[in-house]
Amino acid sequence: MKHNKAVKFVNKQREIIELRVDGMDCNNCAMSIHRFLERKGLTDVLVNFQTKEVRFRQDDAALDLAGVRAGITRLGFTVVAEDDHGHEGHGHAHEHEDKARRRLIFCAILTAPLLIAHLLMTFGIEIGLMHNGWVQLALAGPVYAVGGLYFGKSALAGLRERILNMDVLIFIGATAAFVYSLVGLAWQDPNYYFFETAATIITLVLIGNWLEARAVERTTTAIGALSDLQEDTAQRVTESGATVSLPVAEVKVGNQLRVNTGDKIPLDGEIRTGTITVNEAMLTGESMPVEKTVGDRVLGGSILVSGQATFAVTAGYKDGTLAKIIDLVKSAQADKPDLQRLADRVSAVFVPVVLVIALLTFLIGWGGGFFTATKALMNAIAVLLISCPCAMGLATPTAVMVGVGRLARLGVLVRGGSTVERFAGIERMVFDKTGTLTTGDLRVGNFAVAEGANEAEVRGIIHTMEQHSSHPIAASILAFLTTTSLAPAAAPLTVSETPGLGLNATDDAGNRYYLGAARKLPAGAKAPENTDVVLLKNDQYLASLSLADDLRKGARTLVQSLGEAGIETALLTGDRRAKAESVAQQLGIKAVFAEQLPSEKLARIAALSAEKPTAMVGDGINDAAALSRADLGISLGGGSAAALDAAQIVLLRDDLSLLTEGRKVAVLTLRTIKESLFWAFSYNIVAIPLAAMGFLNPMWAALFMAFSDVVVIGNAIRLKNRKA
Repeated sequence: MKHNKAVKFVNKQREIIELRVDGMDCNNCAMSIHRFLERKGLTDVLVNFQTKEVRFRQDDAALDLAGVRAGITRLGFTVVAEDDHGHEGHGHAHEHEDKARRRLIFCAILTAPLLIAHLLMTFGIEIGLMHNGWVQLALAGPVYAVGGLYFGKSALAGLRERILNMDVLIFIGATAAFVYSLVGLAWQDPNYYFFETAATIITLVLIGNWLEARAVERTTTAIGALSDLQEDTAQRVTESGATVSLPVAEVKVGNQLRVNTGDKIPLDGEIRTGTITVNEAMLTGESMPVEKTVGDRVLGGSILVSGQATFAVTAGYKDGTLAKIIDLVKSAQADKPDLQRLADRVSAVFVPVVLVIALLTFLIGWGGGFFTATKALMNAIAVLLISCPCAMGLATPTAVMVGVGRLARLGVLVRGGSTVERFAGIERMVFDKTGTLTTGDLRVGNFAVAEGANEAEVRGIIHTMEQHSSHPIAASILAFLTTTSLAPAAAPLTVSETPGLGLNATDDAGNRYYLGAARKLPAGAKAPENTDVVLLKNDQYLASLSLADDLRKGARTLVQSLGEAGIETALLTGDRRAKAESVAQQLGIKAVFAEQLPSEKLARIAALSAEKPTAMVGDGINDAAALSRADLGISLGGGSAAALDAAQIVLLRDDLSLLTEGRKVAVLTLRTIKESLFWAFSYNIVAIPLAAMGFLNPMWAALFMAFSDVVVIGNAIRLKNRKA
């Protein structure tokens, strides 16, 4: 998806606005925009400086789109116009990146002589020319002019919006060192020359921003890889049979598209002709190619490995599975875990607190007679530069970005960072039975008829009646009956269906037939035990069937892994207790709640969630209320677009073992966030006092600050391949 204009997404009744913003070089820039939008009352805010993307939930009562654009512009950034086309918009980005690279190279070339001479002097090697204040000014002046303009513009723009950002600290520190040096030059006193400090501060921060951008780029690969799956054009088959190429955005639902070996399937659809093999790995995490034939569903973004086919489009460009997955992953990366709230509160007051500490460092150091005025000023500048709120701001979003991306590659979609945190903290997991722990593909396990009845005739009656029902059980019974010989019904039947109860029929002789659930028999009627479907004739037992379905792939592995991790498991179903307990026994689940109505399921989940953090695993269509009431709702979506809105976690394949690995990744993501936040807080708690006491000069402070962000990002990048 090109980010060249405002794009609107509708997800769960909310409208998400997406803008492309150029001029963001580092997380500090992103934080400025983020704080501005949140302070204005907007929610679901995501600002990603690497992808140049700004997303938020539209709320014209808080701030309309025009106000958002104006505010971002006042902060010193450029909102790419809606009428900019893709190439032009990306051209702006490349132009900005080239400008940032030239700025860094220019400052580095002029700073190098100053820094080298300073380092050589510490080893007793002096370069006479570099002691000349005017030479130092000639080298440092352009660096300060370029860097000071860059950081100063951002600092002043933030101050106008009452946002104290990191650039305020950098600008004040560099300006203090430069102005102090100018005073020394006017007095012709080399003891006051700190031109190399001013230049080095600016250059090192620019290097840090560059390293940060390069590092964060490696955390956004999930979105990039998914976006690359989107095809730009499609081959439409017209009514005359001719094939024409057109942009996918112009393809309409119902259009027939042709795909051949090696093509990317452009949109979701249903195969009309042909048999193909497709690779859906990036969408569902299924590593093996999947065979598809007439009537099967294909997903936009999957790769056609072999064969050719014609399919009818079932979802437009912005409504397909791939678009929904991309939107879900982006929204997930914008969502904040509870852990981030503390970091956000600290970051909000961090810069003013650091300014106060720096001022006190100078006043106490000089006024108290602990240091000379020069040394006290250098200590204060070091305090400004060593401080790094960016590391606290980056700790969570970078880890969430990588963790959510890793889960998406597995085929596990999560709705956000807070969902990852809840997933890692679950202490009980409750499962629906049919369609969740079992496949839901029912088969007839046992068929019995009353003594003296004609079995072929009974089969014929059941076959005739079930043809009038669209219930999944009816389909299973019909499939079973077609494998055996049938006798036609003795007389035509008049059939009616009562939803939830069963089928009723009468023949010309006035005989009444009932075919339905054994637990919902008419008053006075009886049926054998352990049966599911009963056929009655005039309320007398005539035949019965028992139904069975197979355990779902990965169910045993999941329950076993949960038990090893100390997580309780429970079965919650509307099915008969005997069947529920049979499945629970096979899987090792001890707690069973059977024969539960939807309202009873909801009450049960509410009670279980009140005891401890509880997840509910269902099929995403049934049990919607229970899924939403649980602390965490998990849906087996099978990649369906409808299931993407059903729960906080969606499995793109109906394979429960995905949850085994997914939970491990969630736990690892949470651990990575804690590690990074610990580093960010510890770094500032230790570094600021060291700088205030004079143990770090400003250049070393700038260097440490520049690399502290990279440490946090590097820890997040480790999450990509870190063993769960």
